[in-house]
Amino acid sequence: MTQGVRLTGRERAGTPGAIMGAARARKTRAAVRHATSCLYLVTALGCGTMWRPVATRPPAPSVPAGVDPEALDRSVDPCTDFYDFACGGWAARTSIPPDRPAWSRSFSEITERNLAILRESLEADAAGHFEPGDEEARKLGDFYATCMDEEKAETSSAETLRQEFARIDAITNRESLARTVAALHLRGVTALFAFRAQQDLRDATEMIGAADQGGLGLPERDYYLKRDAKSVELRRRYDEHVGRMLELTGESHRAAAKHARTVMRIETALARGSMPVVERRDPYKVYHRIDREGLGREAPVFPWNVYFVELGYPGITAINVAVPGFFAQLNQVLATTRIADLRTYLRWQLLHASARALGSRFVDEDFRFTAVLTGTERLLPRWKRCVGATDQVLGEALGKPFVRKTFALADRARARTMIEAIERSFDANLAGLSWMDAETRARALEKAAQIANKIGFPDRWRDYETLEIDRTSYLANLIRGAIFESRRQLDKIGRPVDRTEWLITPPTVNAYYNPSLNEIVFPAGILQPPFFMAAAPDAANYGAIGMVMGHELTHGFDDQGRKFDGHGNLRDWWTPAVAEAFTQRAACLVRQFDAYVAVGDQHVNGKLTLGENIADQGGLKLAYAAYRGTRGSATITAQTGTFTAEQQFFISFAQSWCTKRRPDLERLLANVDPHSPPRDRVNGAIANLEALAVAFSCPAGSPMAPPTRCAVW
Repeated sequence: MTQGVRLTGRERAGTPGAIMGAARARKTRAAVRHATSCLYLVTALGCGTMWRPVATRPPAPSVPAGVDPEALDRSVDPCTDFYDFACGGWAARTSIPPDRPAWSRSFSEITERNLAILRESLEADAAGHFEPGDEEARKLGDFYATCMDEEKAETSSAETLRQEFARIDAITNRESLARTVAALHLRGVTALFAFRAQQDLRDATEMIGAADQGGLGLPERDYYLKRDAKSVELRRRYDEHVGRMLELTGESHRAAAKHARTVMRIETALARGSMPVVERRDPYKVYHRIDREGLGREAPVFPWNVYFVELGYPGITAINVAVPGFFAQLNQVLATTRIADLRTYLRWQLLHASARALGSRFVDEDFRFTAVLTGTERLLPRWKRCVGATDQVLGEALGKPFVRKTFALADRARARTMIEAIERSFDANLAGLSWMDAETRARALEKAAQIANKIGFPDRWRDYETLEIDRTSYLANLIRGAIFESRRQLDKIGRPVDRTEWLITPPTVNAYYNPSLNEIVFPAGILQPPFFMAAAPDAANYGAIGMVMGHELTHGFDDQGRKFDGHGNLRDWWTPAVAEAFTQRAACLVRQFDAYVAVGDQHVNGKLTLGENIADQGGLKLAYAAYRGTRGSATITAQTGTFTAEQQFFISFAQSWCTKRRPDLERLLANVDPHSPPRDRVNGAIANLEALAVAFSCPAGSPMAPPTRCAVW
């Protein structure tokens, strides 16, 4: 449900990153930025060998099977604030850990359990406890052990960085600049701009190149351009941070401060040419198939032929230039900036991406600025950072033992049964929509029937045979991992689309819809308690994971997803009258969520969060209808404990989103996150569903039973 597993800057939410973290996060975001919608803004904990999933699920952790009565605040009227009613007790007894910017009853607690499982597996691999000849286990163990070796970070990783700096210091002209930018891009450093592979939005069978905006150190363009006091102060602190980091590399205080101002000047210029985050939600605005010739026209100063030769793909011609205006601005930057200043900028970009793989002084300073953005009080323990980094580089290899330990074959079958019930609910719901005509309805049904479901783990695992990992240098391992992933992605250009690929790894606590592939994906990592439990009543499972399933399905028909057909092509298949009716209904949600306050005086951005709000409302409605279909109207009102089955459904949904966030993180997410805050996700979706008011006998006109409701699907 996030937009493209989108994080900020370099996964600023306090998770491991370094070069591969930056590379993978950016490539994942970039490859799906126009399209993929994920469940939540979290980092992924987030082929070869034979393996089998477990036949039965291992013992579940001590999580209540269904509604958690201890999480409730019964002093709150559910018709006034359903989120506080469902989560108030949990919030009162829960503190955000000092090494986290936020904590949730579902995502965070599942992630902690998954991390512990992965750690146990990695420590065994690092100690050599694996079958002879198991190269994947050897690589996992070597990568994790090298990451955990703090002395190597101070010595070997520092030497690796010096070698990489030498390439930048050798730049003397635009040709050597282009060669160095290509080398940095292969290493996952999106200096100046980004280049990747993507499906052609107009022809979903073809993989082409994509040139896009990039090159910033702050989370988003507006951080450079806003004039309010908070933005000005943040830029001042960023400038100081850049200077301190450069000083740690051996520069004098005076030189580092001067170079920080140079970095800020170049990044601000790039920001001016960047497209705002809300505009980027429209896939038509980020699709300009003007190919390599058009890219050269927009930025003729940059030696593109040299760049593509160094990248290793001299023959690439088919290119989507996502934001042509950005490359025109890049051309101006390159034409007016001294080579020496560009060297300074590139050194910072490399350092910025590498910091978390270096010694403690770099890690601590990098974290200090992370704390400015998120409010996090303490750095994650090293083992958690190393588990996350291993997942980023060798995620599907690490996913195999995770699946064996946590995901039963019966779980996969049950999840598929639930998804199919929700798909039937979608079809039935379409039949009752008065604003949709027969022609558009038939096309919607056709698209829905073509959606592919991926559950638990890939059917074909990724092959890491050519990825070299040893115990010499953590940063070198990260660089090799980034180059491996970059080449794996760029090799796709000009080849048929691989519809079996997963964009996130099996341990990831998230889910997504990708309209270019018209698929919904639910990793084993999220199919865990409290989202999904074998022992839980159907009402609880449908309220929790069922809503997630309905959410991802609805993304195929939100304000972005509806612009793609069932084959994944960007194509208008709506009649004009129905498209206008959709737009009017969506505008109601924009107004509703614009009125909510995210933090302080900052409101939720209804346009930025529109797709997720449509998916939340649609997902809840579909999951509720699917649950009713499984139970039948005669039994739906049967009492279970102190709540009816209907009430359990809604409480289970709300308790899946119980969350506490630090105010600094709230401000950050209000600017960049396409999701509304958890309270508004719950109350906003529930207030629009009459079934909640019926289940809790809410009086007309109460906050959860408003006189007018917004409804798209």
